[in-house]
Amino acid sequence: MFDNVTFEEAAMFAETWGLVYLAVMFAAVLIYALRPSAKKKFQDAAQIPFKED
Repeated sequence: MFDNVTFEEAAMFAETWGLVYLAVMFAAVLIYALRPSAKKKFQDAAQIPFKED
């Protein structure tokens, strides 16, 4: 199946789809972090260092 794939072809595939994968993951993290329902969760997490034991 992969017997006739050259290094250049494999590298081009990894570069192209790796970039697409990272862009999709970046967009997913932004959407997760910036959704309105997450505001309270992140505000609570930001206060953890200031809470008394």
